[in-house]
Amino acid sequence: MRSVSYPLHLDLAGRPVVVVGGGPVAARRAAGLVAAGALVTVVAPYACEDVVAAADAGDLVWHEREYLAGDLDGMWLAVTATGDPATDEAVERAADAQRTFCVRSDRADRGSAATPAVLRRPGVTVSIGSGPIGGPGDSASAGRQVDPRRTRAVRDALALALDSGAVPLRRHRPGVGRVVVVGGGPGDPDLMTVRARRELAAADVVVHDRLSPVSVLAELGPAVHVIDVGKTPGRHPVPQAEINALLVEHAQLGRQVVRLKGGDPFVFGRGAEEVDACRRAGVQVEVVPGVSSALAVPAAAGIPVTHRGLARQVTILTGHDVDGYADADWAHLARSAGTLVVLMGVGALPGIAGELVAHGRDRHTPVAVVERGCTPEQRTTVGTLADIGDLVRARGVRSPAVIVIGPVVALADPAVIAATAEMPPLTGR
Repeated sequence: MRSVSYPLHLDLAGRPVVVVGGGPVAARRAAGLVAAGALVTVVAPYACEDVVAAADAGDLVWHEREYLAGDLDGMWLAVTATGDPATDEAVERAADAQRTFCVRSDRADRGSAATPAVLRRPGVTVSIGSGPIGGPGDSASAGRQVDPRRTRAVRDALALALDSGAVPLRRHRPGVGRVVVVGGGPGDPDLMTVRARRELAAADVVVHDRLSPVSVLAELGPAVHVIDVGKTPGRHPVPQAEINALLVEHAQLGRQVVRLKGGDPFVFGRGAEEVDACRRAGVQVEVVPGVSSALAVPAAAGIPVTHRGLARQVTILTGHDVDGYADADWAHLARSAGTLVVLMGVGALPGIAGELVAHGRDRHTPVAVVERGCTPEQRTTVGTLADIGDLVRARGVRSPAVIVIGPVVALADPAVIAATAEMPPLTGR
């Protein structure tokens, strides 16, 4: 019976280890050891498909026979998982005799070593075991058996905390700086990806604007430097060139920089410009894709952007571009039988509707404008190309909003539309 264990991570790269047994448990142990770079030998008269495949691939050596007394000679670690208590006991005794650490897969409380539940994240490895705490006065846990299910439950809970950003992964020593351009999704923090949350938890600096899910910033630690570049329609407090320079500057100081953007950074988000600026400066840069508002916001209003018999294609257009929207191929867009989704187009909507009608689109084509999609303030205005401009003005529709044009608007969830029909105009930036 093990009383108090001493946690230890082993470097087994290039070192010989032996796994006695060829079943699924032995296969999992062997796979973990192979991943750690160990020179793995499996001893078993029969083996499952995973062991055979690993042996055929040259990842390990399989001795197709019963365990022999000399199989532990020269081994740094022994793992026994035969399913036969007598054989496992013999392996344990032999390992003790020659001072080789031994893991017994049948009895976690036996053997001279135990494998913990392991959690790996970039730059961090967490091992979790169970058993007595040890030390003076630990009478409460004395004699308790190891509980693998408990350790797995703790590991899974910690993984959730790390992935959600509840537990920070920030470095505390200077290192090589990098920039991660993160897509924050359409607005609801629950729609952020696990990778996005993880990068935020590891950030030293977060650069964000009004379209990013700013509510998650409250979860960051006090040591994280948060920079609001505050881009709004018609007003750019921080020009794009200066944003690019900020990212490069902080990364070159050895900081982990997250550029948090709304939606997906490569869908009218100027993310590619920021990536290019980092690459030109020799700064390591990565992109974390996000859920695009062009797809998610219509869905939140109950509008499918494609539907059998109604729309087989989707065109995404920006209503706010350096060259303006007027250079679009309106004749082509008017003829299209698909769905047109317009981002950043509230101010341009009357002009867009007019161009489509002027180029032949039916003036009764349904249009929906979804403000602040995927947030508690979501509001949907429904009309047609003929009257949507007047409706938008009358209701005080403001950006950010996603505009959906096409027959699919008729499929909008009536409950969602009704729930927001009487909401007052939105205020704020």
